[in-house]
Amino acid sequence: MKRMPTARSWMLATVALLCMSARSVADDNFIVVASTTSTQNSGLFDHLLPKFRAASGIEVRVVALGSGAALAYGRRCDADVLIVHAPAAEREFIDRGYGVERVPLMHNDFVIVGPDDDPAGVRDSGSAAQALAAIALQRSPFVSRGDRSGTHVKELELWDTADRRPASDAQSWYREAGAGMGQALNMARAMDAYILVDRGTWLSFGSRGQLELLFEGDPQLLNPYSAIAVDPEHCPGVRHAQARTFIEWLVSDAGQRAIANFRAADQALFVPRHEPR
Repeated sequence: MKRMPTARSWMLATVALLCMSARSVADDNFIVVASTTSTQNSGLFDHLLPKFRAASGIEVRVVALGSGAALAYGRRCDADVLIVHAPAAEREFIDRGYGVERVPLMHNDFVIVGPDDDPAGVRDSGSAAQALAAIALQRSPFVSRGDRSGTHVKELELWDTADRRPASDAQSWYREAGAGMGQALNMARAMDAYILVDRGTWLSFGSRGQLELLFEGDPQLLNPYSAIAVDPEHCPGVRHAQARTFIEWLVSDAGQRAIANFRAADQALFVPRHEPR
């Protein structure tokens, strides 16, 4: 004989369903951020994200890529937010309807590092373009990211300014890593080669070998970062509300203060877009 469910069993079933529903909502309370390798490798996200989650309850899952690949993630609707440093590509992304708004977030700068004996005389250069021209003239080994990242795009701009854009081939002094900043730095260390690197990654890079910072300070080496929410009209499944919450926190006093306070080797790695109160 089939037993009828009791009031208590109905109550337990209802509680279980409510718990499952609440867990489902909690599990969905996250965003995917496609961001540059420099923000990940420097440790910035390890510093920022616990503060954001404590303030909002939203989990952030980071996919670390070059800026070109991060923008491609946004076009394919595989991310909710992008944090990138390739201004021309960012503007094109917005103009084509893939992103809602390009929000300035922070900046640091690029530096040129290379072997401590500096065979190309980069230390004596008057500009970043002159430094690259000297490297090309001496055919000193140079490692390029070669991955359409923001760093790679900046490097190509500097070669164009120097009127020296090199071609990469197996016998050349110019080698394309086709990899992230950390791997490219490891390759430069192994080759005693010059390389363009963002300051944050350089300061956080542990095993430098004979590499030293040789050139810095040219205004052309400024490296601005922006945050972009993927457009929900292009990607209907995007978590737009959570994405906006994240970006608003990043540019709030709390977020900007957290960026300003992040340090490595007793140096600030990123400069927030405004001075937090």
